[in-house]
Amino acid sequence: MSTCRFLLSNGVISQSSDAPTVASFLETHPGAYTTTRTHNNGSCILFWGRHLNRLINSAKILLNSEPRLLFGSSWPADASSASSMALSMWEPGILDLVSESTRKMLPRAMRDREMGQELAITVLLGGNLENSRKYVHVHQKRVDRVLDVHVHVSTYVPPTFGAGQSGARLALVGRGRSVAAAKYSDWVRLRKPLEQLRPPSVTELLLSDDGDHILEGTITNFFVVCHKDNSEDDGKDMQVTNIYSSLEVQTAPVSDGVLPGVLRQLVIEVCLSKGIPFREVAPSWSKHELWEEAFITNSLRLLQHVDAILVPSEHASLESRTYKEVSWKEKQFQDGPGMITRMIQKEIMEKAMSEGHLIDSS
Repeated sequence: MSTCRFLLSNGVISQSSDAPTVASFLETHPGAYTTTRTHNNGSCILFWGRHLNRLINSAKILLNSEPRLLFGSSWPADASSASSMALSMWEPGILDLVSESTRKMLPRAMRDREMGQELAITVLLGGNLENSRKYVHVHQKRVDRVLDVHVHVSTYVPPTFGAGQSGARLALVGRGRSVAAAKYSDWVRLRKPLEQLRPPSVTELLLSDDGDHILEGTITNFFVVCHKDNSEDDGKDMQVTNIYSSLEVQTAPVSDGVLPGVLRQLVIEVCLSKGIPFREVAPSWSKHELWEEAFITNSLRLLQHVDAILVPSEHASLESRTYKEVSWKEKQFQDGPGMITRMIQKEIMEKAMSEGHLIDSS
């Protein structure tokens, strides 16, 4: 199938032949962004409301902690905070502006979509420093004067869901991100050096600050389904109440330095609603013999089970090596999604239908 790309920047749509790949675009444009896709033959956008909320939260975090990541190199080196430019002043207009831009873009992209293709949608908010200096101090609430809004759309073929879905192969290669609570475009550039450590056939790279506690993937959140560690029990007589009682789902907490992904939150909600034991703790490689299943999540793949994880025998000095210079240890999982992974997959797909934002076809 052919791939079509479209880019809308501040209300102007580029010719499809001129639109860059989303990775190339993000590398050259600073800002907060979010990515989702359409579902059910282009009829709705997955978890659109959640993505818009995350987009605004990411922009707030960058504005108050690392404005350079929102405004780019134009941000003065001696300025540490942009808190005087309160995003709350602009927030009421952000949702309208993003929604208007998306409504303008999607009909054009839908016309060029082939059967079986969905649309991947990336929205980026970048600070316009020159205009923000002019308008913020007079309390002008025109969000289009202080933020650049870009919508990138490309055709996308979702992976097969469920038993026929291919599993991911992961490798632990790098340290965690800075400002991990925000999703920002500069990470696309910063993660590039990690590629030299990607072994053949590995589909995603994992991050850890100590080589043991796994935080997340470079573009995914990471989960394991593991047997409970008896050494961590409080000594109470635990009565088995359901088939999940001996297992728990683990993923690193946001406070450890991971992105609060939209799908990550959905997994938490599913576990809580279905009585699946869940704990926010970074999965420890030193206890990988307790791991029964593993999966990764992001807004394009949704949920993908893991076939294998590779971890370097020595974590030190990885940055100066290539994958051929590293000795790897491997953890393999059963073929196909495990019992708990399948249940979470099913529930997330049901949520995708119930929370899908219908696209206006008029």
